[in-house]
Amino acid sequence: MTPPLIQATLEGRELVASRLVPIPRYLEQVYWWAYVHPTAVQLFEREWLVNLILFNNYGRLRDLALAELGERVHGRTLQVACVYGNLTPKLHQRLAPDAELDVMDILPVQLSNLAKKLPADERVALVQGDSASIACPDATYDQVLLFFLLHEQPEAVRRATLAEAMRVVKPGGKVVIVDYHRPVAWHPLRPLMHLVFRHLEPYAMDLWRHDVESFLPCASGQIDKQTYFGGLYQKLVLVR
Repeated sequence: MTPPLIQATLEGRELVASRLVPIPRYLEQVYWWAYVHPTAVQLFEREWLVNLILFNNYGRLRDLALAELGERVHGRTLQVACVYGNLTPKLHQRLAPDAELDVMDILPVQLSNLAKKLPADERVALVQGDSASIACPDATYDQVLLFFLLHEQPEAVRRATLAEAMRVVKPGGKVVIVDYHRPVAWHPLRPLMHLVFRHLEPYAMDLWRHDVESFLPCASGQIDKQTYFGGLYQKLVLVR
């Protein structure tokens, strides 16, 4: 049975949570500087900075993800984790009149930040929840988007997130993933990214050592994978 909803206001709109979800310890310990502390949100919520971090690839990767969701997005879509930049506003612009978009994040500060970037719209719900334990029935969504989330999660959490994404998407529906990937050996940014991951992104090297497919549950369905920018980034489309 789905637990009763807990509702609160968030920047003038409704925030929905199926239960009070504690912030994982790894997030507070490893990513306080990027996502948890309010000052971090103020710092990183800058389009030019997000683009700089991705070596001028943010717009391209954003548009690749959106293209998989459709020029006009129909049905019910789940975006797992808020994203700095204009990904979600761009996604909102594509929603068909009868479409629904749920954006789930475990950090209320991230949901509050996203609320400032979106107009009030009854088709959009901001949900406080855990990607490793999504509080909704099987086959709820037509498509699920994970944009630069998996590299920030410990392996056990990453496996659970992928299993949950596959569980909540409908048969024939898509799970769209955009994230880091192991670059080619001669990539000029390879030493720099290795240094960044070593000191700031301790779980990201997992996506260099292993394919995302290795973290998926068995019998996940059809997989289409492409890499970009010398292999540093990847896009996967999983069809259940």
